[in-house]
Amino acid sequence: MDFQHTIQKEATISGVGLHTGNNVTLTFKPAPANHGYKFKRVDLPGSPVINADVDNVTDVSRGTTLTQGNASVNTVEHVLAALVGLEIDNCLIELDNIETPILDGSSIGFINILKGAGREKQDVARQYIEIDDLIEFTDAENRVEMIALPAKQYNLRVMIDYNSPVLGLQHADLDTISDFAKNISPSRTFCFLHELEMLLEHNLIKGGDLNNAIVVVDKAIDEAENKRLAKIFNKPNVKVKEEGILNNLELHFPNEPARHKLLDVIGDLA
Repeated sequence: MDFQHTIQKEATISGVGLHTGNNVTLTFKPAPANHGYKFKRVDLPGSPVINADVDNVTDVSRGTTLTQGNASVNTVEHVLAALVGLEIDNCLIELDNIETPILDGSSIGFINILKGAGREKQDVARQYIEIDDLIEFTDAENRVEMIALPAKQYNLRVMIDYNSPVLGLQHADLDTISDFAKNISPSRTFCFLHELEMLLEHNLIKGGDLNNAIVVVDKAIDEAENKRLAKIFNKPNVKVKEEGILNNLELHFPNEPARHKLLDVIGDLA
């Protein structure tokens, strides 16, 4: 029999929200069997609880937002992916602001503190959703296709193609969830240079900087644009190559963007 698990003790981590820029402290707490994942907004009157349930998804434009009653929590996918990746079934996630901390743009920070909290077996069997037949979804406008197939274990395949000569066509695989912490969780979020202005105009990425996102340069850059970008990121020494990675980060994996999309899928499937 495969049993449910929670964490042995509390674990706390702090940072800023990617889009709001708000300071936030997030605490993982042990939870009883059959509790699942729940977010608790301790900064709001009555400390309302938001279930991590697909029926509570209210926005997926630049991250996944959950809303229950008058309370919301933004950008939950990296947190949830870490819990799934460590096979933790039950956890209460308390936070004192609307958005989870972005940290370095990946799930590795959450993985590390959850490992420190330990994993505890519970005396209740784990429940599984089994897929009996092929399920297919296509969004032609956004060129997205998703297919779910029956399988003996949890595994995923992701392909991304943004028609970018910098990224190219990328694939990422996860054959067993036990490989998540090492092979997927360090993969950071990314965006294209041409997206930055749109995101800023929509009052997003207030907490974004060159330490928590891979920025892909996909257009020619002149000196004026260089200065404008340096001002946006408060980095006077930013120099952008004509094509490549804006922050010149050393990629954790050659296909890090594809691996990050796989990470997001795991968080959303949670």
